[in-house]
Amino acid sequence: MKNLLVYFYFLIVGITLGSFFNVVGLRVPLKKSIVAPRSACTTCGHQLKAFELIPVVSYIIQGGKCRGCKSRISPIYPIMELITGILFVTAPLLVGWSGELLVALSLISMFTIIVVSDIHYLIIPDKILIWFAGIFLLERIFWPLTPWWDSLLGAATGFLLLLLIAFVSKGGMGGGDVKLYALLGLVLGFKLVLLSFFLSTLYGAVVGGLALLFKIVKRRQPIPFGPFIAAGTLSSYYWGSEIIDLYLRFLNHGF
Repeated sequence: MKNLLVYFYFLIVGITLGSFFNVVGLRVPLKKSIVAPRSACTTCGHQLKAFELIPVVSYIIQGGKCRGCKSRISPIYPIMELITGILFVTAPLLVGWSGELLVALSLISMFTIIVVSDIHYLIIPDKILIWFAGIFLLERIFWPLTPWWDSLLGAATGFLLLLLIAFVSKGGMGGGDVKLYALLGLVLGFKLVLLSFFLSTLYGAVVGGLALLFKIVKRRQPIPFGPFIAAGTLSSYYWGSEIIDLYLRFLNHGF
């Protein structure tokens, strides 16, 4: 019962922070304050009251519409709130109750902001990366990888790999992605940052291919890569060692 209450607490905290991260992801790229003005309907300007800002719940009660003008509210908001809550709950189950849990929660928090920003503006804001760079640097000082220099090697690898791809593709990879992967290398280390990029590209190719097949997007239409980086990185962070071991066993013995 005690454990259930702890995980429920993590769910509520995650959903609540997810609501705040929505605001950050929407306002920072526009260079707006994340504190003021209060949240309002983007269509009619109706300023939202406290009971209209309850994460997930308010969206459901209002039927996904503004109480003022009845215009449709993007489902991305409650979806990101709920996903953040679920990821907060699963983090201690996957990494345990140690200092590494703070690293996992920081990764989830950063990715929530980045995904919201990338979906809306196709931008990964430098301010967000700088802020989390300080956080991750401190966390890796207190809870370093083994060996400690793996973080430095990972950061250099992530940066140079994405920079090379950006150069070869002549802008096919954005500058935000390059800086983000330098930061992810600091967190993941050499092997896992490479796996993160591979999985992110794989997820992007599969989803992008299906989107083209079902005509959800048009050919050459830019799509945000941030969500795939988030999925690929969290997959690598949580299960990277197992994935690498499985791959090596396959190379040595086959299925």
